[in-house]
Amino acid sequence: MTKIVRAMTAAVAAAGILLGAAASAEAKECVRKGAVGEAGSEKDAKFQVDEALLQAVDWGAWASWMANGTTPGYSFGPRKYSCKKGGSWGWTCRGASTICKL
Repeated sequence: MTKIVRAMTAAVAAAGILLGAAASAEAKECVRKGAVGEAGSEKDAKFQVDEALLQAVDWGAWASWMANGTTPGYSFGPRKYSCKKGGSWGWTCRGASTICKL
């Protein structure tokens, strides 16, 4: 009887570990961020938004993105922008993105 209980306990523990590992592998840590950028052109204002979004999550990811366009350890999802001409800089863009830690 003791051997059966030990075997069952080991099997249940192993199944729990496997299920926990599968769940954590599927679950990403994601955040939704928004930012505002202002610049002389619409393109540059969007660039300012992208910078602020990454800076809000991880300065290392921002530095890598500035250096070579990659964000190691993160997926930098599609950005959505709303831009208007005018203001003190010429263009103001508001943007948002979901950024996930891989």
